[in-house]
Amino acid sequence: MQLIIRQALIASPDSPDHGQIRDILVEGDTIQQVAPHISTQADHEIKADGLTISPGWIDPFCHFCDPGHEHRETLASGAATAAAGGFTRVFLLPNTQPVADNKAAIEYTLSKSNTLPTLLHPLGAITKGCQGKDLAEMYDMHHSGAIAFTDGLTAVQQPGLLLKALQYVKAFSGVVIQLPVDKSIGAHGLMNEGIISTRMGLPGIPALAEEIMVKRDLDLLRYTQSQLHITGITTEKSLNLIRDAKQEGWKVTCSVTPFHLLFCDEDLQQYNTNLKVFPPLRNSSDRAALREGILDGTIDCISTHHLPQHSDQKQCEFEYAAPGMIGLQTCFPILQHIFPELPLERLIALLSTNSRKLFQLPVPSFQEGQTAEFTLFSRQGTTTLTPSNNKSLSSNSPLFNQTLPGKVVGTMVRGSFHLNQTV
Repeated sequence: MQLIIRQALIASPDSPDHGQIRDILVEGDTIQQVAPHISTQADHEIKADGLTISPGWIDPFCHFCDPGHEHRETLASGAATAAAGGFTRVFLLPNTQPVADNKAAIEYTLSKSNTLPTLLHPLGAITKGCQGKDLAEMYDMHHSGAIAFTDGLTAVQQPGLLLKALQYVKAFSGVVIQLPVDKSIGAHGLMNEGIISTRMGLPGIPALAEEIMVKRDLDLLRYTQSQLHITGITTEKSLNLIRDAKQEGWKVTCSVTPFHLLFCDEDLQQYNTNLKVFPPLRNSSDRAALREGILDGTIDCISTHHLPQHSDQKQCEFEYAAPGMIGLQTCFPILQHIFPELPLERLIALLSTNSRKLFQLPVPSFQEGQTAEFTLFSRQGTTTLTPSNNKSLSSNSPLFNQTLPGKVVGTMVRGSFHLNQTV
C-alpha cells in the first residue's frame, strides 16, 4: 500500500525537515520520500487543514483489564481506543487477573497484540501478585519483553522491597514506575482532603499521603542510583521534590494525567462519580502548579491512566463508586484546551519523544528509508467524544458530548494506516 500525506508540518526535532511543511510518501512500513511536493499518485492520500505529523505518541500507564475483566476493556478495544486517540504505543498495567508477574503473562499480551492497531508493551509486576510481599520474576519478564516494572495501581509500600527492586533493575538498565501513595494515610478517603471534602461530608486523602511517598522513593533512588519514574503526581510539593532531585542529577522522571491538569476538587461538588479518580483531584493551587510544571519542563510526559470501569461501578453512590476514568481519546484535546499556545516541540516531547528516550524505544525520524510510525493531528480541528465514536467498552468519562479543540487524524504503525473518521 502506498500513502501520500500532503502538506503536513513535520514536528520531529530529530528529523532534518523539522518545522517544515512537506509531502511524505509511505510504502508499506517505510518512508520512501519527503519533499516540498510529490507528484506521485498513491493508493491513499491524506490532506487536512493544519495537518501536523509527529513520531507516534506513547502512553506509559494504561489499564486494558485483559485478562480477567474483559467486560471493561479488552486488548482489542483498548488498542482501537488508543489508535483513535493518536497513540501508536501504550504500556499496560500488570493489575490483571492473573497478575502479569511472570514471563507467561508478558508473552500472552505480546502474542495477542501482534495484529492490533497499537503496539502494546506489557509492564511487569514488581512483586508477586502485586501484593507487595516478594519480588516477582523481573529478570525473566524483562527478557520476555516487559518494558518496565510497576505494581501499577497498588504502589509498593515496603521501602526495603522497593530498594531491592531498584537495585535489581540496574542489571539491565530497567526502570521502576511508582504511583506514589502511602496507603496508611487517608486509607478510607474518597477525594482530596480539604475545604471541599469537609463541605461535602466526605473523608479525604491528604496530600501528605503522596508527598511522603515521593520523598521516600527519591531517598531510595539516591541510595541505589537507579532509574525511577513517578507517575500521576498531583501536588505542588511532589513536583518541587522531583524538580530538586532532577537538579541534583538523579535519574528521576515524572508524568501527570490530563484530568489532573483539567479538573480540581471543586469540580466534585455535584458528586459526579466519573470524576472520582485515584490519586484524587487536588485543589486549584496544586492544579496550577502542575500546569506550570508542564510549561517549565519538570513534567516529562503525559500518562492518561486510562482505567475503564463498568457502568455498574459508576452509576451508584459516590462512596461506592470505583475510581478511574477513560482518557485515551480525550488526551490531546484536553492538552490543546489548556495549553493552546504550547510550543509544538514541548507538546511532542510530552506525548512521544521523552517516553521513547526514557524507556529506550526508537525515535522515528522522517527521512527516506526510515520506518513509518507516526501520529497525524490538527491543532485547528475539534473533537467531541460521543457514545457512538467512543472506542472503549466503558464510558466512565465526564467529557461526553463536550467539544474540545484539537483533532487526531490518524496513526501509522506496522505498515497500516488507521484513519480516525469518528472525531
